[in-house]
Amino acid sequence: MADKKNDFLTYKGKPLVRNGNTIYYGNMTDDYVIMMQITSSKEFGELDLASKVTVQLINTDPDVSIKEKIVKSSEKKGLYAAMDIADIWLTRALKPEE
Repeated sequence: MADKKNDFLTYKGKPLVRNGNTIYYGNMTDDYVIMMQITSSKEFGELDLASKVTVQLINTDPDVSIKEKIVKSSEKKGLYAAMDIADIWLTRALKPEE
């Protein structure tokens, strides 16, 4: 259950952490992580739903220059499309080379 402070919400087995309009997907100890920023939202009843989300695949290596940190970037319509591409990118980036 959610008794421990280290328990995070997960999506397909990877941690999902939100801070304001920014969502991080993946383990920060891995080589790559996804950062999603909700850039606009629409009201649906009493809820605010994300309408535009910027998705970025980020290299977590501290020795990499700031310019090389962002490996891939895209803008998606809605959180579902953003999560879909985020999982694909992260899975491919973390896949061991054969």
